[in-house]
Amino acid sequence: MSDITITNSSVCASARKRPFTIQGALDERSSDKITVWGRKGTTSALGGIACLAMMVVCPMVTIFWWTSLSRYDGSLSHAGMSLAQTGLIPFFVQNTPGTTLSVVTVYVCWTLSHVILYSFLPGTRCKGQLTPAGNLLEYRINGFLACIVSILLAAGVHWYGLFDLTFVAQNWGGFVCLFNIYGLLLALVFYIKAHVSPSHPEDRKFSGSVFYDFYMGIEFNPRLGSDWDMKLFHNGRPGMIGWLIVDMCFAAWQYKQYGYITNSMIITSLLHTIYVVDFFCNEGWYLKTLDMCHDHFGFYFSWGIAAWLPVMYTLQTQYLATHPINLPYWVAAFILTTGVSGYTLFRAANHQKYLVRATNGKCKIWGWWGLVRHANYLGDLILSYSMCATCGFTNLLPWTYAIYMTILLVHRCYRDEVRCHNKYGESWKAYCAKVPYRIIPGIF
Repeated sequence: MSDITITNSSVCASARKRPFTIQGALDERSSDKITVWGRKGTTSALGGIACLAMMVVCPMVTIFWWTSLSRYDGSLSHAGMSLAQTGLIPFFVQNTPGTTLSVVTVYVCWTLSHVILYSFLPGTRCKGQLTPAGNLLEYRINGFLACIVSILLAAGVHWYGLFDLTFVAQNWGGFVCLFNIYGLLLALVFYIKAHVSPSHPEDRKFSGSVFYDFYMGIEFNPRLGSDWDMKLFHNGRPGMIGWLIVDMCFAAWQYKQYGYITNSMIITSLLHTIYVVDFFCNEGWYLKTLDMCHDHFGFYFSWGIAAWLPVMYTLQTQYLATHPINLPYWVAAFILTTGVSGYTLFRAANHQKYLVRATNGKCKIWGWWGLVRHANYLGDLILSYSMCATCGFTNLLPWTYAIYMTILLVHRCYRDEVRCHNKYGESWKAYCAKVPYRIIPGIF
């Protein structure tokens, strides 16, 4: 692959075999193409019903997966057969976990600790993407420091006996229940806020369907005050940092049960840590991603961060805590090397994309983006499958994350390409002709 020359602000900066120049891509956009960002404004009645169904089914999925792991030895098929025999409603009545005051107290303390860290830790200020209404917002960036402080505090309170991290693992059903409640309440609060006290009224979108608006969100960047951003806070703090803390809790639980921590648990936790730390090292870059530039703050976002992320992204460590696997050294080394290689590709491709944006396309880069049109997604998938490979092939449950990421990233790939086509027109078509594969060279 050759170097790639770009003379405009295309994030699709790539070519194969010879330099590819995008001339005047921004000039080709019509003045209204900035509305490529943000969700669509209307939907059908069927679309609204589909959103209602999703809001019912999604919490049931997290409960079903928890039930499969806690009561059916991690077997989705056995849990599924039990559901078929018992019936849908009786199954969930019997298996839906309740929560307790102690669980609520721990979660409230956890969330409030991040309110304090987000508010008072030193950091930098970064600008986000221009919104459809033309707002250019500033964000408080101090996630890396908050992540380090959180890990040290969690380790410290456990080490000195102030709080036993295994409490979280031993009461995980109560937390799963609470996560779902919190995600729903968060969506409800900001649905109401969007109507009565919006942060940026001109960036709101109404579809005419209550269900669609509740699911997809109305406000684009809901804030408390001038810069306390709810999207960045909930995704980065209780969400991404919580991922690592939950891993620590299940690693502690494995140690408490068996007297040791397996190499599979260590490798999985290490790969998770690399991914999360990378997120915070590049928190300013995250402001230009699809989550921040397209998704409104509704059930899809709030519940996804509050419930889906901590329950489903940590399934590998949940599984390994009760199914300890000591990998042969060569297998462990292979999985770790593959995962780190996937991360390296993910980071290198994203760095090139960030460089293109930072220089307004006036740069020359080596061609990851000349190999495939979404090289960062390829690296992300390699890393995701490596995280799950530590759990072996006995059960499908711990592979949920990799399967989900495959569906998510393929879907995002198509969403990205629709927007790039609308934004860059003929330049995008020319690029696709030179780089025909989306994610996997020679296959897809």
